[in-house]
Amino acid sequence: MDALLAWLTGLIAIVIPGFGATDVPRYNGYVEARYVYAAPPSGGLIETISVKEGDVVLEGDLLFRLRQDQQISALAAAEARVAAAEAALANLTTGGRTDELDVARASLQKAEADLGLARETAARSARLLAEGLVPQSKYDQDRAALASAEALVKQLSAQLKVAELPARDAQQQQAEANLAAARADAEQANWTLADRTVTAPAAGRIERVYFDPGEVVAAGAPVVSILPEGALKVKFYLPEPVRPQFRLGDQVAVSCDGCPDGLTATLSYFASDPQFTPPVIYSRDERQRLSFLVEATLDGASLPPGQPVTVERLP
Repeated sequence: MDALLAWLTGLIAIVIPGFGATDVPRYNGYVEARYVYAAPPSGGLIETISVKEGDVVLEGDLLFRLRQDQQISALAAAEARVAAAEAALANLTTGGRTDELDVARASLQKAEADLGLARETAARSARLLAEGLVPQSKYDQDRAALASAEALVKQLSAQLKVAELPARDAQQQQAEANLAAARADAEQANWTLADRTVTAPAAGRIERVYFDPGEVVAAGAPVVSILPEGALKVKFYLPEPVRPQFRLGDQVAVSCDGCPDGLTATLSYFASDPQFTPPVIYSRDERQRLSFLVEATLDGASLPPGQPVTVERLP
């Protein structure tokens, strides 16, 4: 498109003798736009498109959304793994669960009560044996029951102490690592879900919408193009002899057929290396001169991209 427009402007200068002849040097060029493209980071089916061509959007406005059922399910599963990992770590950090500790304490209390009864029984058997009222076998039986009760109390007391202790360092470190991994997975799942919703990267006017809802788009493929404010520029070539007369930041006059008067642009870029003038840009007697590509940002004007223009240096 750019080459065709440039060819047309050069053709006019060739066909119409004296075209553009003026005391003030004029340079033919064209308008070009610096578009901003909105594309999804991952591919998928387009569910909704919230803008149409010609709409004006602000940065952050919703442009389109891809189907996200799979990503929502993945996020829910990741969050469930985080909850499970948090519970496992809490269980190791605080020791046994409350209900387990309650059972262990109750068992110990019963064993201690049984121990007290066994002591009383053994003491009574000892007195009765001394008085000759019970046989030796009865006394031996009660002493054995006392020893068994004492052993059970010691065992249950040790088990309760273990249950009340936090986990060993290695177990706790592993649980912490599992929790960190689960949280990282959940964060990644959340990012993946967020990527299914694409917002405007810059404020401007919607220039093109390349897809419709229901179509499948590949990752990185533009779905919407935006023309930001101030993104129109004029491209033209300066012959080598006049190049030193222009500086970055200089204003130039811009004119075109059907355009309003008084258009200006500010020089924003000079090519550092010269090149042979494209033959479609200049008349035949200028074709072999070296020239420099120049770009100028339009000052508040809104011209259609591709519009042929004429550039003049302001006095």
